[in-house]
Amino acid sequence: MTTARPAVQPLFAPPYCAPADAAAQLRRSGFALLSGHDLARWIGATPQELHELARAWNDLPPDNYLLDGGRYRSRRHGCFEVQAGAWVPVPRRAHWQPVEYNALHGGIERWFEPMAQDTLAQPAWHALLTNLGSLCDAVFAPNADALRWYVESHQFRIDTASGIGRPTPEGAHRDGVDLVAVFLVARDAIKGGETRIFEAASPAGQRFTLTEPWSVLLLDDARMVHETTPIQPLAAAQPSGEGGHRDTLVLTWRRGGFQGPLLGAALAQARLSRL
Repeated sequence: MTTARPAVQPLFAPPYCAPADAAAQLRRSGFALLSGHDLARWIGATPQELHELARAWNDLPPDNYLLDGGRYRSRRHGCFEVQAGAWVPVPRRAHWQPVEYNALHGGIERWFEPMAQDTLAQPAWHALLTNLGSLCDAVFAPNADALRWYVESHQFRIDTASGIGRPTPEGAHRDGVDLVAVFLVARDAIKGGETRIFEAASPAGQRFTLTEPWSVLLLDDARMVHETTPIQPLAAAQPSGEGGHRDTLVLTWRRGGFQGPLLGAALAQARLSRL
């Protein structure tokens, strides 16, 4: 006799830690999770400030680079340098990843629309960048002067207007950076979207679903692989015909410079030298 599987998969709660423990947790386990409430207190942002920042996700243009044929992703992109509590935007540049980290879209210069100036002027945006920069220093250079961090920002909306949306169409992956921060900004009228993280050097992993606005997953990218399962609308047909959506902010932090085609050429040369 077999036991029927449940129609709805359970939602596993994220194993949150306190902000004061995030650096130690990252060094120990390769990841840390903060609740939205704790994140706001940690960066000194009010709920209204975070709500105002989240409004920017209602104005994201379509991602025209999806190679799986989907039309479910909208996004904006920005690049910054962060050091010692200060940050500056850098001139618009393409987002580029080597194929070693993104088998679907790697090796392509993708020119996304830039983040809106109104978004960059938000107090909560400044608080996110400066506090995460300090956390990166504490994790990766605890006994050194403040490092210069090369940060890429990705505003994502994954929608279910066509039925299924894929937050990570490239599958389980790393990003080729030092730290990845994945913020859940909003989650509306969807099911799915389970986050899964794995140790890169072992089979060990965890699964959980982020549901609280501004909760965040922090990853040591060299040690952890991550992905998020597809999302579907809660109902077969929404009255508006628009389905649901999942909004996220992904910030990647890297020492030494941004990723680009020159880095890809250097990696290819290194592979050839080992032959």
